[in-house]
Amino acid sequence: MKKVKAQDILTDEQIAIVRERSDLRAIWIAAHAWGTCFAAMALFVYFPNPITFILAFLIIGSRQLGLAILMHDAAHGVLAKSPKLNAFIGQWLGAYPLMAETWSYRRYHLKHHNSTQQADDPDLILSAPFPITKKSFRRKMWRDITGQTGYQQRKAQILSALGSSDLPFAERVQRYWSKLGRATVAHLILFAGLAATGHWYLYFVLWLLPFLTWHQVITRIRNIAEHAMVPDSDDVFRSSRTTVLSLWERAFFGPYWVNYHVEHHLMMWIPCYNLPKAQAFLKANGHWDRMETKNGYWEVIKMATSKPDDQDKPGEVIHNTRRRVAGITSEGFEAAN
Repeated sequence: MKKVKAQDILTDEQIAIVRERSDLRAIWIAAHAWGTCFAAMALFVYFPNPITFILAFLIIGSRQLGLAILMHDAAHGVLAKSPKLNAFIGQWLGAYPLMAETWSYRRYHLKHHNSTQQADDPDLILSAPFPITKKSFRRKMWRDITGQTGYQQRKAQILSALGSSDLPFAERVQRYWSKLGRATVAHLILFAGLAATGHWYLYFVLWLLPFLTWHQVITRIRNIAEHAMVPDSDDVFRSSRTTVLSLWERAFFGPYWVNYHVEHHLMMWIPCYNLPKAQAFLKANGHWDRMETKNGYWEVIKMATSKPDDQDKPGEVIHNTRRRVAGITSEGFEAAN
């Protein structure tokens, strides 16, 4: 794929603006993500009914994707100006609560950037199967929303961290700690904090449940939107997709500018909070029409499910998440050791 230099699409002044990193913005986004989660929990606690539960469930699942975005930007080293703050937010406020690890994700994710939509792109497995049938898509959505996908991923992840049952117990514990110890501590802190308020059950029904279900749904939809059925795998403007989202889609599906994906692939050193500025500059400089874009996730889903149902072959498993067992995030799995 032919690379594009930032100087070819933005002015030096524009580059300086979009490159700027801010500790305050990083802290604010992290506070917003966690504050929104706790506010949604409080809404259900003070007004317990099915409507507030569903609303909290959907909001928290989307903010969990927001935490993945914090980890993502930290892995690129652009979330905060301070390297220590960048690492702390990325790990303890982003990755660990998702049973992930920023620097393992970084090693995997940079391969995707270096070889986007090429044969050695580790994320190609996420986009290559499309288009699929509507029946296939419904099966995937059912597995996600019922927790089957999330359960299988976490089960495989924990078993991989523990290692072979033939290993001595102490060695298995040490192995688990090296891979998932800090993530487990983060979950214990979250559970203890909720228990201290007298609402320990919230950890299970409004943290783990959205994480294993709705978070999986919107992660899949986001993956489809970013690279499935892009028009030109060799053109950086068209090997990724920017999806224009409405306010409600940003609230429940695409938080913190995750939908600005062409802009991100053009210049992966831009913090997520500066991507709207980058898009505005690209439009002003006449590059918008070169970019692959769609209006809303529904438009992408319709395109991605355009294969006729009479070609449906449910017996052919194209991608089995349980085989990607060594990774510790819903996107970013390394080969098992």
